Amino acid sequence: MNGLEKLPLLKLDRTRQSAPQVFEALREAIISVQLEPGTVLQRAELAEHFGISQTPIRDALIRLGEEQLVDIFPQHATVVSRIDLAAALEAHFLRRAIEVEILKTVCALPPPEHSALIQRLTFQLGVQAAALNPLDVQRLASADQAFHKDMYDAAQVSSLWSLVRKRSGHVDRLRHLNLPAKGKAQAILQDHRDMVEALQMKDATSAEAILRRHLAGTLSFVKDMKKRFPDWIA
Repeated sequence: MNGLEKLPLLKLDRTRQSAPQVFEALREAIISVQLEPGTVLQRAELAEHFGISQTPIRDALIRLGEEQLVDIFPQHATVVSRIDLAAALEAHFLRRAIEVEILKTVCALPPPEHSALIQRLTFQLGVQAAALNPLDVQRLASADQAFHKDMYDAAQVSSLWSLVRKRSGHVDRLRHLNLPAKGKAQAILQDHRDMVEALQMKDATSAEAILRRHLAGTLSFVKDMKKRFPDWIA
């Protein structure tokens, strides 16, 4: 299966190395489920598509392999992997553990920092609401990530966001598959609204309960999703 026609052309930023840019483009295409499991990623074809040599392509594919988003068969082929439920559950566990502590931290912020965070989160709520009518899955997913990243930044643990993102490829793919489901996008927005309300009151206990419900939303539908997408989920 070849999915190069689904890949955007990459205009390289000459101030940055090529490999990270190719990695980011391919990762986004996999995470946003533009590239299906089993899609073959040939170095030569990718190099021609992106207009660069095969060396940065190789480096990008290795990084994707480290995140288990592709399966690399030496001297044969590299293919987009199926969604690994065990990896998704581990990422969910990691993110929940970190974000529970982040909520406690941001509830204890001094008033100026706390108010600034609430303003940023409220802005993201507006972006998410605008992505619902009509539903723009990619825009909603990006705003969802920005919402949570704002809390990592406010808690001064931004590097942990990079760790979480690196480990979240499989659970993010599940979310993208499930976002178009009836009521799912609206539920995400409502969870975020409830969370902001709890944070405004500095009610860490309520915020934690909302977070647990929010993060569990996609995984609670895994059995149904396996029936709907049997070729996607291992």
